[in-house]
Amino acid sequence: MLNIPEWNEIGTFKDWIEMALGTNQFHCHIYSYPYRLIYYNYVTNNIRGELFKHVCKISLVDERPFEYKFFLQIPKSLSFVSELPIYNWESQKNGKQQCSIIEYPHLTKLALVQNHENYLEQFLNNSKMYLSNNIYLLENYDCLQRVTDNFTSDAKRMNYAKIKYLNLDIQPELSLDLIKDYFPHAEIH
Repeated sequence: MLNIPEWNEIGTFKDWIEMALGTNQFHCHIYSYPYRLIYYNYVTNNIRGELFKHVCKISLVDERPFEYKFFLQIPKSLSFVSELPIYNWESQKNGKQQCSIIEYPHLTKLALVQNHENYLEQFLNNSKMYLSNNIYLLENYDCLQRVTDNFTSDAKRMNYAKIKYLNLDIQPELSLDLIKDYFPHAEIH
């Protein structure tokens, strides 16, 4: 006799599968619910409204752009996110929209080294994103230079003062004083 479990015995498991565009790779996440781990790695554009109460570290990876609505969903589903590395070279299609300000109240570490520059622009622009104080920002120097117009643009500087640590992939020689003026409270490494 075949013993098949009842739905109520296995109904605490969540799963989803998606194919990575342009490749023959699939991503599969299978986890019990409620999700009790403090990390959730390789999140793609598919946060489907579940609540992850314990997660404080996530990494975002996708070949499709992360749009504004996705970043708006993150603090609703993962309200205690403190560390957020993002890996995505695709430009946002709806990045110029006027929308409500996204808030990540517990965010302390943001890694944007392997990204399209509009993700950095979104996080540093105080009309799009509210950052709490004491943020550790890991960033590509060339991207930072482009987004800030060679450290001369004043339009988005409110979030710049909230950066406590700025870790760049290379140590700039010529514009270190400009960077220090731009990020007045940051230790630059």
